[in-house]
Amino acid sequence: MDQTGSDLFGAPISSQIAAFAADLSFDHVPPKIVDHARNLMLDAVGCALAAQPEDFTQRYIDAITELSGVKTDGAGCAIIGQSLRLPMRDAALLNGVLAHGLDFDDTHITGIAHLSAAVLPAVMALGAQNAVSGQRMLHYYILGLEIGSRLASAAPGLFHECGFHPTVTVGVFAAAVACAGLLGLDRQGLERAQGFALSMAGGTLQFVEDGAWTKRMHPGWAASSGIACAIMARQPIPTPHKVYEGRFGLYRAFLGASNMARVHLDQITADQGSTWQLMSIGVKPFPVCHFNHGCADAAIALHGRMARSGLKVQAIRRIEARVPHGVMSSVCEPVDIKRTPSSDYEAKFSMHYAVACGLLRGHLGLADLAPDAVRDPDARALMQLIDCTPDPSTTFPRHFTGEVRVFFDDGTTLVHREAINRGHADRPMDGAEIRAKFRANAGLSFPGERVQALEESILSIDVQSDVRALDTLLTALPFPHVSNQGTFS
Repeated sequence: MDQTGSDLFGAPISSQIAAFAADLSFDHVPPKIVDHARNLMLDAVGCALAAQPEDFTQRYIDAITELSGVKTDGAGCAIIGQSLRLPMRDAALLNGVLAHGLDFDDTHITGIAHLSAAVLPAVMALGAQNAVSGQRMLHYYILGLEIGSRLASAAPGLFHECGFHPTVTVGVFAAAVACAGLLGLDRQGLERAQGFALSMAGGTLQFVEDGAWTKRMHPGWAASSGIACAIMARQPIPTPHKVYEGRFGLYRAFLGASNMARVHLDQITADQGSTWQLMSIGVKPFPVCHFNHGCADAAIALHGRMARSGLKVQAIRRIEARVPHGVMSSVCEPVDIKRTPSSDYEAKFSMHYAVACGLLRGHLGLADLAPDAVRDPDARALMQLIDCTPDPSTTFPRHFTGEVRVFFDDGTTLVHREAINRGHADRPMDGAEIRAKFRANAGLSFPGERVQALEESILSIDVQSDVRALDTLLTALPFPHVSNQGTFS
C-alpha cells in the first residue's frame, strides 16, 4: 500500500533515517552484524584486486586520472592494487569501479543492489582523508549498508523492472548517510545529505542490451557522490525533506506513480536497530550476474551427474533453463546476443553462457570469462540448444532460483533445481569460503605474505587506531611491516 513516512510516523522518512543514524552506537551493533560486515569488506577488496589485469581497469584509470588532473603522486587516497593515489572523490570513484568491475562483489538479494562497492570506497577514502579509527570506518560502513539495504528492499525488483540500477539509484543515499555519519553530522546534517543525494541518483540498465561497460562505474559514482553530499551537507543549505515519499521523491520519480502500490515505504524505517537488513547481503560464488547463479549451480551439478553416468554433451538434444520471469529481460534477452556473447561482459549477463559453461566444464570462474573461453566452439554450440523459460515455482526476488533440464538424443532427461542460490542469507557462504575466495582473488595481484597481512588487517579493522594503515596496505607500494594488531610499527 502506498503510504508516506509522514502518515506513518509524523516525520519524513529522511528524518527518521537521520535519527537512527545519529543515535546508532557501535557498541549496540550485534556481533554477528560486525562479523558479516568485515567479511563483506574483505570480499570487496578481493574483488578489486582481482580486477587489476583487466582491460577496463586501465581505461578507467586513464579516464579518472585525467578528470582529477593528478598523476602518480604520494599524496591523496589509495587506489586498491595500484601505486597511484588520487584525490578523495576520484579515489572513491575508481575503487568503486574496481570493486564492482568483475561483477563478483556482494549483492543485497531482495533489493538487487551491490552495496559494498558503493559504500566501502566512500568511507575508505573519507576515513583516510580524516585519519579516523578503523572502528569508526566500520561503524559507518555498517550504517551505509543497512540504509541501502532498506531502501532497495522497499521496492524489490522494481528498479530493474523500470530500467534503473539500484546500485547507484539507491547506493548514493547509502554512501551519503555513511559519509555524513563519519563526518559527525547531526540529525539535520544527515537529513540534508539525503536531500542532496536525491539530485545525484541515477544509473540506467541500457548497458545490459549493449554489453556496455558503464555499469562498472555505477557504484563508484555513488561513492564519490556520497562524499560530495556529506560535505555539502555540512553547510546549512536547504534540501528537500520528503526525499523518498514526495511527489518527485526517489520512488515516484524513478518507478512512476502507477507502481507506488508495490512500494513498501513503511519497511524502510521499521524496526531499525532491532532487525538488520544487511544480513541479506550475500557474497557471490560466481563472477557473473547474480540472476545467473541458480542455473549455473544447477548446470554444474548436472555436469557431475553426466560424468558419473557416462553421458556426453555431444548427445544433448535440447536444454531448458527455467528462470524467474523478472530477470529474463536482463539475462535471457535478446536471445541472439545472449547465445553469442562477444565479450566477457556480455557473457556475464548471458544465462545461456552460464548454463553452457557449467554443463561443459563443471565450473564458472574468472578464467571462464577469458576471450578464448567465451568464444569456445563447444560452448557456442551448447548455447544454441538452450531455451530460457519462466520458472513457475520461483520465489524471486527473495531467491534467485534456477532449474536446468537436459534432454538427450536417447530419450534420457536430467533435471536439477536450485531453490535457493548459494550465497543467499538462507544459504550463505561461511567465513572459510569467503576467506578462500579473497585469497584466490587477492593472489592475482599480491604475493602470499601481503595477502595474509591484508586479510588480517581487514578482519581486525575495528581495533585499528588509524585507517591510513589499511590505506597504505591496499596499494602496490612497498610492503610495510604490520603488527598483530593491524597497525603499523
